Amino acid sequence: MEKDIEIRECTALADLTECVQIQREVFALPETELSPVRHFVVTKNAGGFVIGAFDGERLAGFVLSIPAFLRGERACYSHMTGVRAEYQSHGIGVQLKWAQRAHALAEGVKYIKWTFEPVKAKNAYFNLEKLGAIVREYQPNFYGTDYATNSKIGLASDRLFAEWHLEGAKSEALASGEKFVETREPAATIEIMNDWLGLVTSDPRAALAEQTRIRGEFEEAFADGLIVRGFRRDEKRPAFLLYQN
Repeated sequence: MEKDIEIRECTALADLTECVQIQREVFALPETELSPVRHFVVTKNAGGFVIGAFDGERLAGFVLSIPAFLRGERACYSHMTGVRAEYQSHGIGVQLKWAQRAHALAEGVKYIKWTFEPVKAKNAYFNLEKLGAIVREYQPNFYGTDYATNSKIGLASDRLFAEWHLEGAKSEALASGEKFVETREPAATIEIMNDWLGLVTSDPRAALAEQTRIRGEFEEAFADGLIVRGFRRDEKRPAFLLYQN
């Protein structure tokens, strides 16, 4: 992108209001599911923060961090990251996440958690390979009915929980611009598809069957103590990579 993007904290009410508009543009949710301005204001005053990507005065995207206490330590729950369509695929999302990491570390927080869809290959690669998060928890129908897809056939809002240990070896390497190479062979893999929404549109029943299969494989793997630590990009067989520890 030719224009310079400035990454900084959103503090003005106008910026927080624009975060609500970005939700409308980016997320396929009913109005009742959007986080209102009041939520952003309360979060900020409770110790959370909103990092924005600014193209001049225009807000291109944001990431919302809610204060939390998880696994016995102070943490952040990264409730949402949204980037306007015209600014996507230009690295803004990853800039927002690294800024979120830096802000959290400056506040003494070393752990960030969020959810993502197990059927979205692009998101999986981003979270696991560009940021260095891990996954060890699957939650069926986390938000209730999935409004973003064809809920009439029974598709649920299943989610994986990304755990971002900010000072972990992989995260540290990636934050420094270095590559991280996992030398171990994975104990298991869970394959997904590259075009989930295409499958939902063309064959909803096949999509439902795939969601059920993927859910079962994750639940079995996590019951065995495996941890997702990587993701394999592939034109035909993208897959989560799971390890013993």
